[in-house]
Amino acid sequence: MHETRRRYSLDDYFIVEVNSAVKHEYFDGEIFAMAGASVTHNHISGNVLTLLRTALRGTTCNAFGSDLRVSSPGGLFTYPDVSVICGQVELVPDRPDTATNPVVLFEILSDATRGYDRGEKFELYKTIPSLREYVIIEQREVLVEQFRRSEGGLWSEARCTSLAEVLRCSSVTVELPLAEVYREVFGAPA
Repeated sequence: MHETRRRYSLDDYFIVEVNSAVKHEYFDGEIFAMAGASVTHNHISGNVLTLLRTALRGTTCNAFGSDLRVSSPGGLFTYPDVSVICGQVELVPDRPDTATNPVVLFEILSDATRGYDRGEKFELYKTIPSLREYVIIEQREVLVEQFRRSEGGLWSEARCTSLAEVLRCSSVTVELPLAEVYREVFGAPA
């Protein structure tokens, strides 16, 4: 016997979100609870957000934490760990908490999300026309994978694997030293 999954409308999803203390992701009629994050995850996302906010001060770009929901034309509604939006924040109609125009998205990997963040989620992020860079940060080791979209729409990948390296986000002209990204995680100074 096949189990039939309940399908939810987007309106159902927004009702769940308003009435829940837990954040949820929505895709293809399904609602998924998002797990809490580890201390290491919180250190990394906080470090990245702080570095970006400082570097972007006085520009037309802003960095946002995981409370800003992002929507993709592919139908994904989710909460990236960190997002950067340049210019006016474009919102889903009647949703003051859901942006549609991120330029850079950051995800910190966990055992539960590693395959999804690199696979299906990345494919859905690629449908966002404004997106120029996607950065995946491993929390178990020093490893940052950066994917950049060229003017022709092709994606290239670069990797940083040492605390001595610097992640360069060219679409927003920001440099993030990995020693600062991983501050308080791998013996980096407190």
